[in-house]
Amino acid sequence: MPKHIFVTGGVASSLGKGLTGSSLGRLLKMRGLRVTMQKLDPYINIDPGTMNPFEHGEVFVTDDGGETDLDLGHYERFIDEPLSRNSNATTGSIYQAVLAAERRGDYLGKTVQVIPHITDEIKRRIKRLATDDVDVVITEVGGTVGDIEILPFLEAIRQFRKEVGRDNVCYVHVTLVPFIGPSGEQKTKPTQHSVTELRSRGIQPDVIVCRSEEPLSLNLKRKISNLCDVDERAVVNAADARNIYELPLILHDEGLDVVVCEVLKIDAPLDMSPWEKVVAKVEAAQTPVKIGLIGKYVDLQDAYLSVAESLRHAGFQHGAKVEIDWIQAEEVEGLLAAGRLADLDGMVIPGGFGTRGIEGKIAAAQYSREELLPCLGLCLGMQVMTIEFARHVLGMVDANSTEFDTTTHYPVIDLMVAQRDISDKGGTMRLGAYYAVLTPGSKVHQAYGEAVVSERHRHRYEFNSNYRNRFEASGFLCSGTSPDKRLVEFIELVDHPFWVGTQAHPEFKSRPDRAHPLFRDLIAAALQHRAQRTSADVHPADFGVPAETPIVA
Repeated sequence: MPKHIFVTGGVASSLGKGLTGSSLGRLLKMRGLRVTMQKLDPYINIDPGTMNPFEHGEVFVTDDGGETDLDLGHYERFIDEPLSRNSNATTGSIYQAVLAAERRGDYLGKTVQVIPHITDEIKRRIKRLATDDVDVVITEVGGTVGDIEILPFLEAIRQFRKEVGRDNVCYVHVTLVPFIGPSGEQKTKPTQHSVTELRSRGIQPDVIVCRSEEPLSLNLKRKISNLCDVDERAVVNAADARNIYELPLILHDEGLDVVVCEVLKIDAPLDMSPWEKVVAKVEAAQTPVKIGLIGKYVDLQDAYLSVAESLRHAGFQHGAKVEIDWIQAEEVEGLLAAGRLADLDGMVIPGGFGTRGIEGKIAAAQYSREELLPCLGLCLGMQVMTIEFARHVLGMVDANSTEFDTTTHYPVIDLMVAQRDISDKGGTMRLGAYYAVLTPGSKVHQAYGEAVVSERHRHRYEFNSNYRNRFEASGFLCSGTSPDKRLVEFIELVDHPFWVGTQAHPEFKSRPDRAHPLFRDLIAAALQHRAQRTSADVHPADFGVPAETPIVA
């Protein structure tokens, strides 16, 4: 029978429950265990797919087309296992399933209630991940203990230990130990109150993970142990780390995985060396490289979490420390005049929906093309690169996407997938993993090193293949298509160092120890561009020597 770990949080949101669970998953995987993960979210939306990015950050897409919480991105990056739509369940989806069952008559006319019907559905969502191919299921319960909407989830996981056996369940509670400036002290009272609230719901935590700015003293750990009724060894301190990938090492040094394995009666040796190499590579990445991220939602950087992490992964591989310049798309034209884009070594134009900021993205794409600045376009980014080329190279003055202008004479981006006659907002989306066949010798083919690749998608509009011949006659190569050749998946410029776009979201498949090929090659091109740019800024006269005298580095 698979073991279950439940991660809850208290005091405040955004403490790092997802990263704690992900780090624990990595530690258990390094013990040879088969691990999968799940997020239970208390909000009533069916999924985050229709939520504004400012509300909940990015939507992480799984291979099977699930639109899920961004924490699943952390899960995949740490445990390096592909997850599915089953790894994310919301209050909305749970009530939807229960009400559908009631309408079908599955409950035989009984009164439908939170207990047992809602809690049973929550437990069913947890159990469906506990297959024969899994040793440990880690379930993060979103929200904060004390929130009214979290109560059914706490009741469900309380019942769960009784049903599957005490040795098969471990409760991990993540809390905050704040530093109070005027008194100069770290305070344990918020943790005490949080654990008291959790215990009032019938759950005694086996492990308490204390988040803090600075390390906790042994006296504070002892105090938490005494007042919260947990073993002193089970009070684990997760002080702020230099980078998130250091967290598994920190938590192992604090004994988190050892205590959890004792609770679950797991005896498996640990080999930390693979992750120690990852952290060493992260620490060694020091060569500066500056990448502009031209986004519509840059005021909430979590809206581009996977893109940012993918850039950093690529930097690790090249020994480079990536500095991301978060550029508001609506301000691009003003920034061009101010010369800010001239300081970039590369550019990413990520995905998004709606008309706001589109002209700024198009202006950025034009700048990167004309100035030979390495540029990677993702989903909408590929589309604005296509629009820009059509307008300024092919002379299609009002070229556009029909998403933004239904009256354009040149709909170079259009709805190419038949719409379904349903009211569901996601009905016309191309979601999940799709294959693409790459053009031999193209930049994307060289990057992947494979003729056929699979990437995850989340979009409605496509490159209009009716214009393909006109584009390709001018050096704009459609370098990857769907197997039936109907849909363009990748584009690139033949005579540009790196001007590549993809209709997919490759950022969802990048890993800290295995950078995605497109991001890897973008950073390689950006480093080369930086070397050329900085050397062009050095003039012999600056060193008091004749212009014809060569400078030797």
